[in-house]
Amino acid sequence: MFTPFFYILKAKGLDVSTTEWLTLMDALDKELCGASLTNFYYMARMILVNSETDFDKFDKAFLEYFKGIKATDKLPAKYKRWLETEEQENELNRLMKPEDDYNYLMQNKDDKDKKKVEEMFRERKAQQNTRHDGGNQWIGTNGTSAFGHSGKAPGGIRMSGKTGMQSAFAVIDEERYRDWRIDKALNYRQFQVAFRRLRQYSSRLDVPKTEFDLDKTVDKTCDNGGYLSIEYSQPRKNTVKLLLLFDSGGTMIPYMHLCNNLFKAVDKANHFKDVKTYYFHNCIYSHVYKTPECEDGDWVSSDWLFRNLDADYKVVVVGDMQMAPEELYDKDGNYRGPNDGFSGYEWLKLYKKHFKRIVWLNPAKHDYAKLMDWMQAEAAIQDLFPTYKLSVKGLNDAIKKLMNPAAL
Repeated sequence: MFTPFFYILKAKGLDVSTTEWLTLMDALDKELCGASLTNFYYMARMILVNSETDFDKFDKAFLEYFKGIKATDKLPAKYKRWLETEEQENELNRLMKPEDDYNYLMQNKDDKDKKKVEEMFRERKAQQNTRHDGGNQWIGTNGTSAFGHSGKAPGGIRMSGKTGMQSAFAVIDEERYRDWRIDKALNYRQFQVAFRRLRQYSSRLDVPKTEFDLDKTVDKTCDNGGYLSIEYSQPRKNTVKLLLLFDSGGTMIPYMHLCNNLFKAVDKANHFKDVKTYYFHNCIYSHVYKTPECEDGDWVSSDWLFRNLDADYKVVVVGDMQMAPEELYDKDGNYRGPNDGFSGYEWLKLYKKHFKRIVWLNPAKHDYAKLMDWMQAEAAIQDLFPTYKLSVKGLNDAIKKLMNPAAL
């Protein structure tokens, strides 16, 4: 039963095991979802999906298989024609003159009457049969209509496409779980969640077990047939020491907000014994700067870091690696600070030699940099350090690599 659904799930990239599928079939045999398609959706998702990051894949597979269901988030083909073709028809304006959407929405901007807007939407669907672009009434693009996309109405219903004022109270044909994707750029909360994983690398204190252990409690309770058994562990001591080095200015300007989120997450974290933060421009040389402005003289020397920070510090370098080859290899240049007779590449090698655990996060990482002549610097740095995309998955992989010395 539903065997094609199983193959669609696999085709969408969901790793559904045979055991999970048989569990779903067993739940159906026991009529646990009744005759409700909605209940089946939630039951199937609960059994087959192991991570929130796969919700979007599951939804796509579900809608593809159950394509005959009544779904309010699927845009009918005729509406897509109204929104995507270049033909423009205005004859409807001569047949009907409904109230101005923009004026209506502005008058009700404090407490928009959603039922009234939905009623207007149904009326337009019943009477419209051609595309409309601009204006203030029909389903279409631009203009001040409450229906369509890329318009300027303060509210209404967006249908696919791009937002105009980011104020629609409903969106048709929208994928709702993109924020869970693990290849997307990080936000502040996701940085915090990722850094919490560092707690598992802290040392256990030789003291009585006074810290509640959720995982052990769940396992022990299950072993006891459901009878609650509270388990405790020895508290951990923060032993992780972190050195953050941020590329600042130039091509990193578009990533300022992202890097600021990372900085704030580290600053608020309580999983580190010590955190040091410095800045550089394009490449690390004999000095690193105390502030993002990278002003001459407001720095500490790399030699000072080597003398005062021991090899136990975990180092995270954040930068896009976008620099000219001479910025990486020349010894005589003066690129935002002195070189002291070494090229940038040689300074990077000295950092790698001193700090045994060092990774590089690149917000604009190119997987094929080695094949591109104009990405010579990025390819060389990727060969020198373990490099990851500055994304949810990239940060998680970097932390695992950073905390596993055998893997470096």
